[in-house]
Amino acid sequence: MLNSRAITFLSTVPIFLVSLTIHEYAHGWMAYRYGDDTAKRMGRLTLNPLAHISLLGTIILPLLVHFGWAKPVPVDFSVLTKGQIFKVAAAGPAANLLLALLLAIIFHLFRLAMIPLLGNFVLLAILFNIVLAVFNLIPIPPLDGSRMVYARLKSPQAIDTYRKFSQFGMLILIGFLLFGGFRLIVWPLVAVVYAVLGLPAPF
Repeated sequence: MLNSRAITFLSTVPIFLVSLTIHEYAHGWMAYRYGDDTAKRMGRLTLNPLAHISLLGTIILPLLVHFGWAKPVPVDFSVLTKGQIFKVAAAGPAANLLLALLLAIIFHLFRLAMIPLLGNFVLLAILFNIVLAVFNLIPIPPLDGSRMVYARLKSPQAIDTYRKFSQFGMLILIGFLLFGGFRLIVWPLVAVVYAVLGLPAPF
């Protein structure tokens, strides 16, 4: 007999895979729209979750620490303009926010608050997609937000500073996570989006 914690964990698996897949597909689709067929040639321009699974980020880490990522869709940024780079980077978080909005509309339209099991599943899917979008918009390499910032830089000095900063991106990101970045920045922003969508507080 599965306990409630096990049921909750198992219910997050399809949400996790679908949300990450949509996120990565959006990057690849936007790049393909602007002439970069790298993802398509490598079989990554697909909504099949199996194509986006990373052994470490999608399987091992989620089991250990309930945190992870998909295998990034390959994009040849050298063939894109700065404006196109911005849109390709923004496409992933935007796709997750659009999915969260669609699910919120369904939640309200069909009064899923009155159906606890289904309603909680939809709320969990909304939460995951909002968290994924907000987290990826943080301007720390290699997150999408950092590439969006890069695409808006004009001066050579600023671009050079960004490249030097990027070398320490993973260390900075780890520090962000270890020193309460989620609690201080991500969760408050997630709560704002939840409020805008007219949903009950997720925490």
